Amino acid sequence: MQDRIFYRRAVNHDSVHLLACALAGLAGAVAGASLVRRSRSSGFEPNRHTQLAQLNDTPARRYYTGFNPQRAIAISDLRAMSHKRLPRFALEYLEGGAEDEAAMLRERRAFANWRFMPRTLVDVSHRSLATNILGRPAAMPLVISPTGLNGILHVHGDRLLAQAALHADVPFVQSTMSNDTMEEVARAAPGVRHWWQLYVFGGDEIWQELLRRADRVGCEALVLTTNAQIFGDREWQRRNQIGKGRLSASAALESLTHPLWFVENPLSHGLPSFANIIDFVPKDQRSFFAASNWVRAHQPASLSWDTVAKIRERWKKPFILKGILCPDDVRRAVDSGVDGIVLSSHGGRQLDWTISPLDLLPFARKIVGEKTALYISGGVRRGTDLLKACALGADAVWVGRAPLYGLCAAGAAGAVRALEILQAEARNAMGLLGVSHVDDLGPHLLAQTGRVA
Repeated sequence: MQDRIFYRRAVNHDSVHLLACALAGLAGAVAGASLVRRSRSSGFEPNRHTQLAQLNDTPARRYYTGFNPQRAIAISDLRAMSHKRLPRFALEYLEGGAEDEAAMLRERRAFANWRFMPRTLVDVSHRSLATNILGRPAAMPLVISPTGLNGILHVHGDRLLAQAALHADVPFVQSTMSNDTMEEVARAAPGVRHWWQLYVFGGDEIWQELLRRADRVGCEALVLTTNAQIFGDREWQRRNQIGKGRLSASAALESLTHPLWFVENPLSHGLPSFANIIDFVPKDQRSFFAASNWVRAHQPASLSWDTVAKIRERWKKPFILKGILCPDDVRRAVDSGVDGIVLSSHGGRQLDWTISPLDLLPFARKIVGEKTALYISGGVRRGTDLLKACALGADAVWVGRAPLYGLCAAGAAGAVRALEILQAEARNAMGLLGVSHVDDLGPHLLAQTGRVA
């Protein structure tokens, strides 16, 4: 509340508008430079995969960066729209990885290591991505991953993502560090397959209360993140801050060059709060940065399989572990009696230089057999990525950044568009691959680069 009052008193609406207009040219330059740098660091170079179609940089190729999400042809268009709209510090939070960003880069490149071997002369006139997730029908094998601080990207971002998931008929996982309460999300998207992601911090009474609330609002499943008890070293994000408490002067000034974002978010609503856990935070630590730092400081490095057992005992609905990247941990998770496992590097934001979830997927599938649901999270930007993951053994993919690009670009409509794009691409690719149903996908349709079995 103090942050909200500060913003409204300290910043005059008219002066911000005039300043933003005066710096509009600078905003475009900064956004363009940020897109190029960030694209390179994440392994997504705009011209890298189109050089064969160009001669001396012609024809010129640009992503759509306007305001109509229906004109976005691919996730990369929604990403470009996001880069134009968001200030630098928010972009670094959205796009950044840990240290050299090698783990994040590997998430994308792992998909390039697998090539399709399409079948022809197959009747694919009736194709469907419909599947079951945790025993219930879903329109496609996809789950919206838990992501925190969505209120920085778009006001009430969590509610809007839930609405997009409801529209697409897929599950939505809400983060402990989300900015809308779980009750508000349930009211905003009645009927959505609402899952709750849990961070363990503070005493046991905190996670126990969060479980009680999640059960009361009808959350279908619980997801425990296992690889974030020690905060990853996200250098590019930290370069926009002075210490842990506030933005640098340059980052704060640069945010004023994005008038739409500034007016719609901090000016109109103040900085978001961590609404689901703020009552557990000391009153003198409840500002945006202070609350985030307090939670990090109180996440126990002692999280263990004993904790998993305690949570399993209290939560009687489906229970999923997210953050597994080691075969031994896959075996241990199966033995612990969880209902699902998400292979995940936390978007490349925790330990750098890890393998990608896709690297481990075929081995993990052999370990779990059919007893436990197996998912992967990280790097999915295309419908073909979804098909590759399912062919290698995933029951579904979890997508984080892709719907966030849509959210940043155009709110709920943009998030809906992101899911539509992935679904349309996957359905089209199924036909070209020669399969009609998700169950028809398998490793026999793939070859590793340079190898044909």
